[in-house]
Amino acid sequence: MKKIFISQPMRGKTSEEIRAEREKAVEVVKAFVHDEVKVLDSYFDDFDGNPLECLAKSIALLAKADIAYFAKGWKDARGCRIEHIYAEEYAIDRIEE
Repeated sequence: MKKIFISQPMRGKTSEEIRAEREKAVEVVKAFVHDEVKVLDSYFDDFDGNPLECLAKSIALLAKADIAYFAKGWKDARGCRIEHIYAEEYAIDRIEE
């Protein structure tokens, strides 16, 4: 079983849109790895801190991932770009939509 981290732009999206995009990401990764996956859930819908605290929590989860999936638009979102840098620097496999 592969542990996956999903990086996605969230600004301006509803919870339903975010969750739908995450479900799509899981299906893409499953097809890619031909195995079951465990999502390291980095969507904190009840988080009440500042964006940097949220990013710090996300990076802690990224450190546990076998694969990081970067959803469409990741290059335009500061947090996603930072997560991508860490994934690259620490040799975490990546899938980019």
